Parts: sequence; C-alpha cells; structure tokens
Amino acid sequence: SQINGCSVCVDGHPRIAKKLGETDERLFAIGAWRDSPYFSDAERAALALTEAVTRISDRADPVPDDIWDEATRHYDGKSLAALVIAIANINVWN
Repeated sequence: SQINGCSVCVDGHPRIAKKLGETDERLFAIGAWRDSPYFSDAERAALALTEAVTRISDRADPVPDDIWDEATRHYDGKSLAALVIAIANINVWN
C-alpha cells in the first residue's frame, strides 16, 4: 500500500496491526525493512517478494530468481501461494 500510495490502507492497516499486537518499532521501520533490525530473514524474504510483485511493471525480470529462491527457502508451497495471493489482493484493492 505504501508503494501504491493507498492512503486509506497506509492509515488503516497499522491500526489493525497494533490491535493484533504489532509493535510501534516494527510499524515505524517498515519503510526501511532492509536496514532495520526488527525483521526476521523470512519476513525480509516476504517483503522483498512483495516489492517485486508490486513493482512488476518496473523491470524486465519482475521477480528475479534470487528473490523467488529466497522466499522458497522460508515458505513451503502452500504458504508461498497464500503469500502471493495476499500480495495480489492488496495490489488489486489499492
């Protein structure tokens, strides 16, 4: 939603995440997830995949093998499919 500029989502999703127990540190740092100490390797893989799928029209190789391979290191087929569907849903709603 940050990449797509959806102000409703950028405002609403952190509120929901806070109610579900997410920390301020992680919410404030999401824009700098690559350099922030608050995210696991699996979360970084999911965030990288999210950026690649969201920016699919920005490059000739939309989801490079290294990003996909890193995601498959952390998620099994069913979880990876759910992640891709979740990314696609948010992008469609945005």
